[in-house]
Amino acid sequence: MPYSYIGVRRSAAQASLAQALAALSEEFRLPDGFGPEVLAEVETVIAGHQLPAPDLTALPFITIDPPTSLDLDQAMYLARSGDGYVVYYAIADVPAFVPAGGPLDTETRRRGQTIYTPGQRIPLHPLRLSEGAASLFANDPRSAYVWEIQLAADGSQTSCSVQRATVRSIAKLGYEQAQEMYDAGTGPSAVAGILALLAEIGTKRITLERARGGASLNVPAQEVELVEGKYVLEFRPNLPIEDWNAQISLLTGMAAAQVMIEGKVGILRTMPAPDEEAIAAFRRQSLALGKPWGHDMAYGAYLRTLDTADPKHLALMHAATTLFRGASYTPFNGTVPEQILQAAVAAPYAHTTAPLRRLVDRFVLAICAALCAKEAVPEWAIAALDELPEIMAASNQLANKVDKAAIDTVEAALLSHQVGGEFDAVVLAGPNKNGHTTKAAPARSFIQITVPAVSAYCEGDLEPGSVVRVKLESVDIATRKVKFVLAQAATPVI
Repeated sequence: MPYSYIGVRRSAAQASLAQALAALSEEFRLPDGFGPEVLAEVETVIAGHQLPAPDLTALPFITIDPPTSLDLDQAMYLARSGDGYVVYYAIADVPAFVPAGGPLDTETRRRGQTIYTPGQRIPLHPLRLSEGAASLFANDPRSAYVWEIQLAADGSQTSCSVQRATVRSIAKLGYEQAQEMYDAGTGPSAVAGILALLAEIGTKRITLERARGGASLNVPAQEVELVEGKYVLEFRPNLPIEDWNAQISLLTGMAAAQVMIEGKVGILRTMPAPDEEAIAAFRRQSLALGKPWGHDMAYGAYLRTLDTADPKHLALMHAATTLFRGASYTPFNGTVPEQILQAAVAAPYAHTTAPLRRLVDRFVLAICAALCAKEAVPEWAIAALDELPEIMAASNQLANKVDKAAIDTVEAALLSHQVGGEFDAVVLAGPNKNGHTTKAAPARSFIQITVPAVSAYCEGDLEPGSVVRVKLESVDIATRKVKFVLAQAATPVI
């Protein structure tokens, strides 16, 4: 999918868009600020916070995040160890700032995670914490849970542990900045060394992912941002460094799962393997679109061969989402559950690397640190295990709804002045695939406009992977409704 960066400028549409986006908070009943008792507790905790005794500030950690991020959950330091490697992955010490049973603990359980809308975010924690005392800012000593993961020469894990320690990041890098520094071989020697090892380790971890049957669905992210007074919508393909960075996070989540399984207490992020019917349907579609998925190739390896610039491949990426369903949280205490795998990861896995933005990670960190230290797991962490799946399921559902509504609103505003215009598009899925045909409504197929970066429905039973010319018939920003009709016959899939 070609890079598309389209903005809604200040106009009647911009005013309508701003009003519609502002209404999302009320529509979805999003929290508005934090109560005085929560803020007072935060100030008290920050004032009394002490850095842990293990001092790892001599290690030059770096952070790699979206450039505007201030809630920095992770910092890494990578080094060689014999013919292998050692990964130090520092995670924000959120448990130290959230007293069990206090007002902040109660409020974070009500929220579950940070919710993002264009130009606004509803944070899980007050900004004094998430973008202040607990965030792993560069050049400031910070308390963190530091994972130490030893890797063999091929990148496979040989040992792991986690403990609280004091760390200091030496650089805050954005994704593009980090990629440019790596490509050019520039930057401070310590940073350049870490980026070089990140590429080396990340590439080896991707090879291991393929070997175990794991899968990463690298569909370009559709993002809405407020830039210089206008909302913009873009498809942004993942950079290689983002893929490598994600592999370090996956490695840590797998290590956390291993620690909790061995300790027989914790909470895993699980997902069942796709059923035979879904796999068979996807194989048929891959054959129909001219990119057969052979029986001798794992589906993760197959997905990495798809090219988003090819309409047929883009349709296959969309279809592949049917293989990534049913993710949930599985708590346990005393007995390891039968289902421990996260099918897309193809290994046991746990959420542990984003405690500033996701509730469950705080509990995983505390559990893993206690198990590694051979100490009793905190009672407050054990007591929460059974309620965490319901909290996280509800917050995930809300976050997905808000994200979709925001994107739909911006898409409608982008198109509002182009009613009657025609666009090139790719058919991602037909009506039967998405279940949108009813007796009361005509068949609709799911399409992807090339420019601007808009996904929508078009009337008609269209063949996935075909290239179509569509006409924009109507737009309503307030209701987020966009209607396309076929302007001319589709170009068939060859």
